[in-house]
Amino acid sequence: RTLDDPRRPRPYTEAQHLRGPEAMAELFADLPEALENSVEIARRCNLELHLGQPSLPAFPIPDGAPVEVHLRREAEAGLDVRLARLFTADDPRTEGYRERLERELGVIIQMGFPGYFLIVADFIRWARENDIPVGPGRGSGAGSLVAYALGITDLDPIPYELLFERFLNPERVSMPDFDVDFCMDRRDEVIRYVAERYGRDRVAQIITFGTMAAKAVIRDAGRVLGHPFGFVDRVAKLVPFELGMTLDKALEQGEELKREYEENEEIRALVDLGRSLEGIARNAGTHAGGVVIAPSVLTDFSALYCEEGGQGVVTQFDMKDVEAVGLVKFDFLGLRTLTIIKWTVDAVNACREEGSPLLDIGTLPLVDVATFDLLKRCQTTAVFQLESRGMKDLIRRLRPDTFEEIIALVALFRPGPLQSGMVDDFIDRKHGRARVAYPHPDLEPILQPTYGVILYQEQVMQIAQVLAGYTLGGADLLRRAMGKKLPEEMAKQRATFTEGALARGVDEATATHIFDLMEKFAGYGFNKSHSAAYALVSYQTAWLKAHHTAWFMAAVLSSDMDNTDKVVTFIDECAALGLTVSPPDVNASEYAFSARDAGRIRYGLGAIKGVGAAAIDGLLAERQANGPFADLYDLCRRVDLRKANRRVLESLIRAGALDGLGANRATLLANLPTALQAAEQHVQSQDAGQDDLFGLGDTNSPPPSTMVAHEEWDDAERLAHEKETLGLYLTGHPVEPYLDELARFTSGRLGSLEPPVGGGRPGNGRAREQPVTVAGLVVGLRTIKTQRGGRISILTLDDRSGRVEVKAFDDVTQRHRELIAKDRLLVVCGGLSQDDYSGEAQVRAEEIQSLEQARERHARALLVRLDSSDWSDGDPIGGLREQLAPFCDGGCPVLLEYAGQEGAARLALGEGWRVRPADELLKRLRRAFGRERIDLVYGG
Repeated sequence: RTLDDPRRPRPYTEAQHLRGPEAMAELFADLPEALENSVEIARRCNLELHLGQPSLPAFPIPDGAPVEVHLRREAEAGLDVRLARLFTADDPRTEGYRERLERELGVIIQMGFPGYFLIVADFIRWARENDIPVGPGRGSGAGSLVAYALGITDLDPIPYELLFERFLNPERVSMPDFDVDFCMDRRDEVIRYVAERYGRDRVAQIITFGTMAAKAVIRDAGRVLGHPFGFVDRVAKLVPFELGMTLDKALEQGEELKREYEENEEIRALVDLGRSLEGIARNAGTHAGGVVIAPSVLTDFSALYCEEGGQGVVTQFDMKDVEAVGLVKFDFLGLRTLTIIKWTVDAVNACREEGSPLLDIGTLPLVDVATFDLLKRCQTTAVFQLESRGMKDLIRRLRPDTFEEIIALVALFRPGPLQSGMVDDFIDRKHGRARVAYPHPDLEPILQPTYGVILYQEQVMQIAQVLAGYTLGGADLLRRAMGKKLPEEMAKQRATFTEGALARGVDEATATHIFDLMEKFAGYGFNKSHSAAYALVSYQTAWLKAHHTAWFMAAVLSSDMDNTDKVVTFIDECAALGLTVSPPDVNASEYAFSARDAGRIRYGLGAIKGVGAAAIDGLLAERQANGPFADLYDLCRRVDLRKANRRVLESLIRAGALDGLGANRATLLANLPTALQAAEQHVQSQDAGQDDLFGLGDTNSPPPSTMVAHEEWDDAERLAHEKETLGLYLTGHPVEPYLDELARFTSGRLGSLEPPVGGGRPGNGRAREQPVTVAGLVVGLRTIKTQRGGRISILTLDDRSGRVEVKAFDDVTQRHRELIAKDRLLVVCGGLSQDDYSGEAQVRAEEIQSLEQARERHARALLVRLDSSDWSDGDPIGGLREQLAPFCDGGCPVLLEYAGQEGAARLALGEGWRVRPADELLKRLRRAFGRERIDLVYGG
């Protein structure tokens, strides 16, 4: 209808909405057929969904046996294989394993889940058979012996007292949920296998919905309303950055936003529109690991959604809704650490001596001294879950020396335990600084591995079982109730626990005290099954780092080649471990980083910026087929210049990858255009089938390598090119040219700093300090907030001998903010102390200077040496005047020293010739008069 058409329906009001069908009939009075068709469509769309009833797909059993029978025989056979590796045939401990397996199988069959276990075991078996790394377990599933027997998990649950009831509770019917970690690169292959095995029309990944959060909804609404970007950006930045922030909370907490909302009509309209849209779905995505397998076609259960570009089909129901309609979710998760472990093991096995056994990561002894020594030294960079700064501090304090304590590390390093004092109790009891006490003698076997501290959820369950007679299923219900803190449920559980404890001879006061302890620690308790499974991955990576360091670090570097910050961190770690990282080389490097021997890693070509995978693949294929490249001309002639174009070759030169072709980098770069032109002419001649003028030439032979020599770049330019292409300084360090000079006014190299011991724990006052002056390149820069709302800038200085953290409080930062930046060479005066937690040296900055400023403060003079030979080519004084003039705005005196046959003298130039001792001035003077003739004079 047109706007002026009297038949045009009137706006749909709230009152009409309340009247329902009558309002619709009134609105569409002129289109009765529309109403009739709507009713007909509704009549035909009749679907009944039985919510809450899981529908498992049928697992195909080869001989047609009942699924329960097949599960039992598979589990028993798998357990026999496991036990044969663990014990001798007559070991009495095997009976306990068989009894537990039978109990677990009874629960699984009773609850109707044997098919679920077989499906998971099947795709994990397929992954292992196809050399796809699979994690040892994840989540509470690691507590199942059946899962261990079937190969779903790879950690024996019995030695670590992992409980099956934490995973599957017969007293609380819920679906089992195995989260399975696969190699990040090959996870999709497993999903494809499942789709082919059960039918592509029955398998799909799960949709996720991105919602309009507080900041995003302001930006989206502002863009649609046509407001200028700057206006919308300003309003969005008034919304505090905080997890779970809403616009209503932002108006309560943000005084400026509230004021603008009240005073500015446009902002009020924008925010009000945002409030009405906030929380609704904005875009669709795909769940990171969730996959559903339906017993029939998926459209019997869920509508489907095709991803943008037709890349795949996902369910239109999200994760919670697919479970509500009965679809069973399987989590296929990608874990890069598994890829790193596989690469390392494959590389080590490829280098082993003939006849020596293959390394099997699944059979490592968990008592290796070298591994625990590595942990105690806190060399845990790249060790799974143990590499963060906070975790290193915890490791340094705990000093773990058993696998149980690695399990504890994973559980302790969380906000709850760290803030509750539990961590300090655990550490003090381990090291004998506090007495290990148990709330009741019967609890010692349960709490002994954690020094009397209730750390795991499984311990809460075991305490309820031992002390109050709970079944483990009932104890799991108690654990859940404690976690949710439901008052009515907790009152019932308290009465049940107390009654059960009294029946076992525990007095009421003790029972109440223990229940209170359990309730307190249940909020901090961690799932030990998950902690143990991930601790195994942590141990495996630590073992590889301790015993096969070069191969492990090469794999770690290769896994994060695209992340320059990570590569820089890992290269630094290699240096700390005594490993040499050789520059990339077109005749020696592979795509990824590779270990040449136990002490040397070769840089990967794939980590060079500006060099694509296609160019590298072509280069490596040509090298493999026809041998190493002889020179620049040979390289340009043999590679595909459509992929390895001029920009790619320039990046290779700047990175040092062509250093082995017989010329320096400056010469290679200057001659590249000529080499490319010759290569193009060669290709054209080959394509045309032409020979040389006299028919004597060989079109397969390279043109003559006539390089025009150029002077090599100085260190600064060479390192700048490396930084540009590699993201780091590989063959040198910007500080190195200044080391002799820095030694004249600093307290020493960073690696040799020895802080005074003392200061105690935080809160006991400032640690003992000694005054120092240090210098280094800023390689790290971050800001932290203090408890009082202030800010501290943390600068990491590096001089290649070591690193030190410099803390600059707000007043110092404000005074020197123009100097504080990454990749700046800074001189810092302040107080040296020892960090209370890490034990490392740290400096509290009092003053920050550039090198030029430090020279002005500490240098007595700039010395220029001349002799009689300088007058043979003219007047050197005029040339000196010309060089000094642009820098005569500083405070450093200039001394002129003359030595000749007729005598020698030292003259001080006048006050008007005091200079800024900048690097550029020193370079000019040394270029004009010679490096040995120019010097800065320090000392008395």
